[in-house]
Amino acid sequence: MPSSDYLRELRPTLALAAPIVVGQLSQMLMGVTDSVMIGHAGTVPLAASAFGGNIFNIFYVFGIGWMIPVSIFVSRARGAGEPAEAAEYLRHGLALALVIGVAEFAVMALLATQLHWFGQPPEVLAIVTPFYLLFAASIVPVLVYLALRQFAEAMGHPWVPMFIMLAGVGLNALLNWIFIYGRLGMPALGLTGAGISTLVSRTLGALVIFLWLTRYPAIREAWPRSWRGAFSRERFRRMLGLGAPAAGMLLFETTAFAFSGIMVGWLGTVPLAAHQIAITCASFAFMVPLGLSIAAGMRMSRAAGAGERHRLRPIAFGITALGVVVMAVFALVFWIGGDFIARRFVHDAAVIALAVQLLGVAAVFQLADGVQVIAAAALRGIMDARIPAVMTLVAYWIIALPLGYGLGFPAGHGAAGIWVGIAGGLAFAAVFLVARLARLTRPAAA
Repeated sequence: MPSSDYLRELRPTLALAAPIVVGQLSQMLMGVTDSVMIGHAGTVPLAASAFGGNIFNIFYVFGIGWMIPVSIFVSRARGAGEPAEAAEYLRHGLALALVIGVAEFAVMALLATQLHWFGQPPEVLAIVTPFYLLFAASIVPVLVYLALRQFAEAMGHPWVPMFIMLAGVGLNALLNWIFIYGRLGMPALGLTGAGISTLVSRTLGALVIFLWLTRYPAIREAWPRSWRGAFSRERFRRMLGLGAPAAGMLLFETTAFAFSGIMVGWLGTVPLAAHQIAITCASFAFMVPLGLSIAAGMRMSRAAGAGERHRLRPIAFGITALGVVVMAVFALVFWIGGDFIARRFVHDAAVIALAVQLLGVAAVFQLADGVQVIAAAALRGIMDARIPAVMTLVAYWIIALPLGYGLGFPAGHGAAGIWVGIAGGLAFAAVFLVARLARLTRPAAA
């Protein structure tokens, strides 16, 4: 297939991806802001935010997986010229968001009574619970916002959700300043103040995007006529059939990273604080290919819905190539600027030195991380999720975590060894997911 086909498909994918990437970076920027502002309150609060955030992220990313079918099925309905069907998938998606969000909060609240299971430092356990519960409560508005945002993006209107997310970052930073440090007459709540800020800003974000969509003329044809109509068992079956393996894939990766953070916590407060700095930076970089992958998945689904399967390979591999270039830039930044980056978070010399080592490992796995997330999303766009989910399970729980444990503890390499294990799992996932994508999008397979 000529390279001009790849370039032609790359342009509309980028037009869709640009505001999505900014929105994803804004979402992550909220976490970066929290880490920087909490870090200025002390090393122990930073370590506690890392621990609580690791647990929350497992549930958050698992919830994201269940929301992915909203973008896929709305895009497919749009490609097939069926706006009423798009509206129904939004309605069903919001119902899933509410049910899954409430269920996840209930599990996290129960888990709050058992945080000692994870073997974290006593000083961390002493302050983490209020922050963790406030974060946990934000899962419901987060999933509602995500379903609404994916609907808007799949309908070709990604810019306003981006601006809403940016406004949320600014609001979160302002509320952090007030509640963490005790400004404008408020008491200084430290780590708990960061939890309050996150819950308030996320709740307002969900409310604002819903109100915007109800009044936006361009999507009126695809907006639900009634929210109280009967639900379709078949639509739920389709969404769960795609959402379950998608959630599984994201869960396997996130739990691997989260459990790596727990293993780092076994090494002490300083390694855990350094881990939080490095994982925050790596996660921030990851938002770019994640945004590209969301756009790629929606465009793949829309092309499939329109019966234009010859476009699948140019869409998928054009955006994959761009992801490689972007992540190579981040790898260079982490490799060269690790010390400068770490000093923006804390002033503790021991934490800075270890964070620089971990950012060096992060630089190595950036390319694999970007490639695997784009390939996985492209496969979901053509309704292929079960085999990739198995690949992801092997990559993270059969390769990454055992390798990380072996290098980190018996081999004595500590936190850096744990991170090398994660890098090995990411490399495996990237190779096998790209190979499957190449096979399923060859002309003969189309």
